[in-house]
Amino acid sequence: MKLLNTIVYAHRGASKLAPENTMPAFELAYQLDADGIETDVQLTKDRVPVLIHDENVRRTTNGTGFVQDYTFKELQQLDAGSWFSSQYINTSIISLDEFLRWIKDKNLKLNIELKNNVIEYKDLEDIVYNLLKSYQVLDRTVISSFNSKSIKRFNKIDPNVTTAYLTSQKIVDLIPFAKSKGASGLHIKNRILSKSLLDKAKESNLYVSVWTVNRPTQMMRCYKLGCKAIFTDVPHVAKETLRLFNKRSN
Repeated sequence: MKLLNTIVYAHRGASKLAPENTMPAFELAYQLDADGIETDVQLTKDRVPVLIHDENVRRTTNGTGFVQDYTFKELQQLDAGSWFSSQYINTSIISLDEFLRWIKDKNLKLNIELKNNVIEYKDLEDIVYNLLKSYQVLDRTVISSFNSKSIKRFNKIDPNVTTAYLTSQKIVDLIPFAKSKGASGLHIKNRILSKSLLDKAKESNLYVSVWTVNRPTQMMRCYKLGCKAIFTDVPHVAKETLRLFNKRSN
């Protein structure tokens, strides 16, 4: 029997073990044999794409205020690690450029989430695209966003890049809606995963990936249903669970 090869993305890196969206979390994800890394991109005041999930720096740094009100140099002065553990004191927020320089020669897939559903960062799609192109990683990158207009804009820049519409909602016309924006796939919250949704997506030539899947029972369900990828804070657990699933299936 053919082995299942569901892609395991480390969600914001190995974010259960190190501060999310930082180099320690990405390094750990690589060491733990993740297939890819998922990260979030926002723009600074001086239009540098940086890796941070929230629009506000308060939760994951010792600073306050919005990412868009800081220059990149100012953001680098913030401590993005000690909130997680004293082991990571003085860990810095990094730029997309730094991240791509690190990942370029590694056998890792990328999922770049454009964080523009709250703040519409002007030209975010072009800025991210040009960086991905310059590092020659477009062929292994998925661009995802909750902002359907952003997906459409990215597809206009380059229709060959894989894009995915992100949602946590059960929307009646979800599949035709995603297709109308040019999305290649759906990245859905674990709680709305169902066999019928997967079947309908497959009929429409849309793949389905699921976030955030941290429990082995949830992972097993995703594997059984044939999801293309899962996003997890514990990539080592996901990889081990996949090995176990394949062993049982064969």
